[in-house]
Amino acid sequence: MEILKIDKVVKRFHKKTAVNGISFEIKKGSIFGLLGPNGAGKTTLIRIITSILNADDGAIYFNGEKLNEFHPGKIGYMPEERGLYKKMKVGEQLLYLTQLKGLSHNEAKSSIVAWMKKFEMKDWWNKKIEELSKGMQQKVQFICTVAHNPKLIILDEPFTGLDPVNTELIRNEILQLRKDGATIIFSTHRMEQVEEICEDIVLINEGKVILEGNVEKIKDDFKESKYHIEFYNQVDETELEGLEIVSFDGRDLVFKTIKESSSNDILKFFIDKNINIKSFAEVLPSLNDIFIKLVTK
Repeated sequence: MEILKIDKVVKRFHKKTAVNGISFEIKKGSIFGLLGPNGAGKTTLIRIITSILNADDGAIYFNGEKLNEFHPGKIGYMPEERGLYKKMKVGEQLLYLTQLKGLSHNEAKSSIVAWMKKFEMKDWWNKKIEELSKGMQQKVQFICTVAHNPKLIILDEPFTGLDPVNTELIRNEILQLRKDGATIIFSTHRMEQVEEICEDIVLINEGKVILEGNVEKIKDDFKESKYHIEFYNQVDETELEGLEIVSFDGRDLVFKTIKESSSNDILKFFIDKNINIKSFAEVLPSLNDIFIKLVTK
């Protein structure tokens, strides 16, 4: 069953339509990629889902119910722009924001302490936000987002400002939250991160959905019958007649074939020429390739 259903949602600002009849569904317990270039309408849509803005037309359903004033307490939202009070201390800020989501003081403190211990932040309680680095602030904001144990978590560029170690830390926590039953909407420009952790995606451009579905199926649908082969020995280009060569340096070859060619047919072509193959693989397009192709179109 879906946790979130977006049904023909429209949002206008004066003469500009930021969200133009968008519809899609997000399955419970999934990590879902919300993608699009700057100005595509992603942030406006997120603000409608979190009840910061109201839609002009269409509807949003949360767990089968039309979105209402009780649902924001079950949603955690980490915006790309840091929403932290710089003069406040870390502990009091986390307590304040977590209690706004409906937890009692004791419940909030218990959850916050557990998260701070997990992130090795126990000594940060009395530090002011302005004393922290960008990466440290990002970790505080992540705790703000998840400390009330939301059913739906929306993360807008969650790895901004994080070094590789803390990026991996947050990534592992996202996977664990999903394993524990949460649904995550992951909004980013970093396509390689989407490929690593998202199962399904929707791509928005100019306020409209231009692509949606399972990540692996989308990559399969956009493949171009392109292959990569490495040879043990130097190969003369004259032996490769009939192939559409993309790149070749004597031992490393990328080429295209007609779509009807099977892997066995391709391998037989080289075996019949007594060419020793070190490795052979089909080249699938990256999400970044697909993103650029569709958006520039």
